[in-house]
Amino acid sequence: MALDGIVIAALLSELREKILGSRIYKIAQPENDEIMLTLKAAKGQYRLLISADASLPFLYLTDVNKQSPMAAPGFCMLLRKHIQNGRISAIRQPSLERILMFDIDHLNEMGDMCKKTLVVEIMGKHSNIIFLDDKDMVIDSIKHISSAVSSVREVLPGRSYFIPNTLDKKDPLNISLDSFGETIAKKPMQLAKAIYTSFTGFSPQSAQELIYRSGLDPDKSANALSAEEMRHLYNNFIWLMDGVKAGDFAPNMILKDSLPVDFSAIELKGYGDLTPEKNDSMSYILENFYARRNVYTKIRQKSADLRRIVATALERNVKKYDLQLKQLKDTEKKEKYRIYGELLNTYGYGAKPGARSLEADNYYTGEKITIPLDPDLTASENAKKYFDRYGKLKRTEEALSVQTRETKEEIDHLESIQASLDIALLENDLTEIRLELVEAGYIHKKGKDKKKEYKSKPFHYINSDGFHIYVGKTTSKTII
Repeated sequence: MALDGIVIAALLSELREKILGSRIYKIAQPENDEIMLTLKAAKGQYRLLISADASLPFLYLTDVNKQSPMAAPGFCMLLRKHIQNGRISAIRQPSLERILMFDIDHLNEMGDMCKKTLVVEIMGKHSNIIFLDDKDMVIDSIKHISSAVSSVREVLPGRSYFIPNTLDKKDPLNISLDSFGETIAKKPMQLAKAIYTSFTGFSPQSAQELIYRSGLDPDKSANALSAEEMRHLYNNFIWLMDGVKAGDFAPNMILKDSLPVDFSAIELKGYGDLTPEKNDSMSYILENFYARRNVYTKIRQKSADLRRIVATALERNVKKYDLQLKQLKDTEKKEKYRIYGELLNTYGYGAKPGARSLEADNYYTGEKITIPLDPDLTASENAKKYFDRYGKLKRTEEALSVQTRETKEEIDHLESIQASLDIALLENDLTEIRLELVEAGYIHKKGKDKKKEYKSKPFHYINSDGFHIYVGKTTSKTII
């Protein structure tokens, strides 16, 4: 998602249609880095919300009013003093920069007509709202930028306003094939990066869309393009820019499982089967995108504790399940012990006193088999030992089969809860999930997570190495 120069151009087209010539009726500053202008135009009343927040700058028309502080901040009072009741005479976008300039005609204290300019710069952490006089001198700004903060440009009262050209980007609205090819070809980097670092108005997203429309390899280096590929890319570039010049925009946002993941002023064809939501108004798209993302972010923050509880419980159950499967596999040796016991009962008379093994015919397979013996025990006592071991492993297998099935069901249940948390969009969804975790015993009613308590007692069996294996619902350990 990127509020790039193309999106700003779409906003410019919409603002010119709706609020050009409108009168500034009210000015408010709901947040430290945000102002709202209430405008009265021939087609009705509009609210223009402008934010220079470093993490989320934006600008769009909205129907929603925001509560303002009781005492207006200084920047708001300054705007009220100069341009309240003024008229927006022009709205401009320099080249395809992420900048909108509102020229405002107003009467000064002497009753003479004057012009002021409100500059909105949507540039990430460098975003700002700057108020200029008719000579492009800074009267004030919502953020003061001194030389200690920026060595490129100061934004302070009394300073001249200019747009810094730190990246030496070219104007995409007026460029020839030769200039385009020369600019791209000298950059040994991925094609998309070469485009958005060379031309104003392009974001990584819009550059990727251009490459997709051109049918070129996005991983290909820009300086490796053939002359034919360069011309094909340039043609698609010009078609896109011609649409921007003509105001041919298609505001839309891309949805994935009802969650907005991207927006643009042009049709995004590179998202394949993902659902686009379209609207004639770029303001509508931006307002709804940010509102939905804000709800999603808040839900993610509020569900963090539930995610931690589910992830911890899932990890414990997966470890327990792996251990149970390992122990269940160990019980597969029980049949060997049963056969040893049966063969000793049949051929035990041939075992010499103190012998450590007995070789006998296995009447199940017809092959010879060597049976280990305890030299201190008789053949019948060795047979009994093997039958006892067989019986323990059989009982263990039966119990582990039940427990393994229960643990797998618990894992499936927790994974379904995890999936529900991923798609939760309302606080009611989180409430229902929390109640489900309380009923399952993972959360106390007061909200603390808790290990599940089980009434069944742990049992044990002796594995093939003669070790006692203790198996329980919540713990397992090996004792030699």
